[in-house]
Amino acid sequence: MVGLLNEIGASKGGAPLPIKATRGPASIRKPHKGDGVRVWQMIRQTPGLDDNSLYCNLLQCSHFASTCAIAESDDQILGWMSGYIPPHQQSTLFVWQICVSVAGQRQGLARKLIADVLTRQASSQIKHIECTITESNAASWALFRSIARKLDAPIAQRIHFARDSHFEHLHDSEFAVTIGPFHRESAARLTA
Repeated sequence: MVGLLNEIGASKGGAPLPIKATRGPASIRKPHKGDGVRVWQMIRQTPGLDDNSLYCNLLQCSHFASTCAIAESDDQILGWMSGYIPPHQQSTLFVWQICVSVAGQRQGLARKLIADVLTRQASSQIKHIECTITESNAASWALFRSIARKLDAPIAQRIHFARDSHFEHLHDSEFAVTIGPFHRESAARLTA
């Protein structure tokens, strides 16, 4: 699921977000538990993303740091990607959320965040990417289709969580999207 702050920087509640212009290019790194609050705040302020608890984001930044990534410039978080390796799918990176701020847009950060995780030693066995996307989330569909093209890998989709049977009409159906198999070396193409 990809969330992009809108052009004027409005949050979910409509209040303007503080947006600072950054001077340098974004650097991407593994998160640490000290990033948890800032990640949580960014997600809460991003339209289209489901809120997580602060505790969830703290766990992602600590226990799951090897499969998550932060893009930052001038001490400002510009992007966040959370993911994990499902217990019975050791060759799969499941991308939970991707979030890019207005200040980080038009830099290809969403793809670069995924590429950063895929090129880490801890991801050496990854041959598939999975995520879930609602039908109406055009930004996510465009992102993951472009990733499949750059990886020269097949992409497949199927209903994973249905609006009726899983969400009790509280949320749109989520489609499981699978990219792969792909060769690890091709992950470098995601940064171009």
